[in-house]
Formats: sequence, C-alpha cells, structure tokens
Amino acid sequence: MKKESLKIPISILLSALATFAIGLYGELPWWSFAVANFIIAIAIPLKPWVNFLTGALGVAAIWAGLAAGIDAANNHILSTKVATILPLQGSYVLLIAITALVGALVGGFASLTGAYLRKK
Repeated sequence: MKKESLKIPISILLSALATFAIGLYGELPWWSFAVANFIIAIAIPLKPWVNFLTGALGVAAIWAGLAAGIDAANNHILSTKVATILPLQGSYVLLIAITALVGALVGGFASLTGAYLRKK
C-alpha cells in the first residue's frame, strides 16, 4: 500500500476524532469542529475535492452515529416530534440524515477551504 493512499483514511479518522473530541467540550460553539477540519486539510495535502470528501465523511459519520444513539436512547420520542413540526412527515430517520448532511457540508467546506488555502 502506498504512503499516499493512507492519507485519505487518516484524514477521515482525524476529522471524526476531532469532531467528537470538540463536541465533548461543551464551552465551544457547535461549529468549532470546522476549525479542526480546516487545520487537518492544511496539514494533510490532498486534492481539494478529496479533502472535501474526507472532511464531510468524518463529520457525517460522527454526527449520524451520535444522533442515532441519542435518538435510540429515548425511543425516538423527541426526534419524531421535531420531524412532525418540520416537513418530514414524522420520519426520525430522515431527520438524522439531514443532521448528518448539515454536519457533512460544514465539515467538507471547512476542509475544502483549508485545501485551497494550502494550495496558494
């Protein structure tokens, strides 16, 4: 296995771990993981679109996993009510998917910004 090919899973793992660790510290705003993804993208040189995907996958995996775990712990009560208020027809699965999508977009664009900054 080439050394180059290890950068992608390492970047995804670092993004996921940084997102989780930052989320544990309650004093930071919700978007603080974006700064970590930005720094990871600067530190690990990859193509910009690959950096976007690694940042997006790392954050989406953590956000979807945590949201599903919290949701399952309370038998989907709160998420079903929120999904009813939103135009999701009470689908808590769709609400978790949208949660992961929002995290993926923020993490991906933060990584993309870091990749383009490193490129200059």
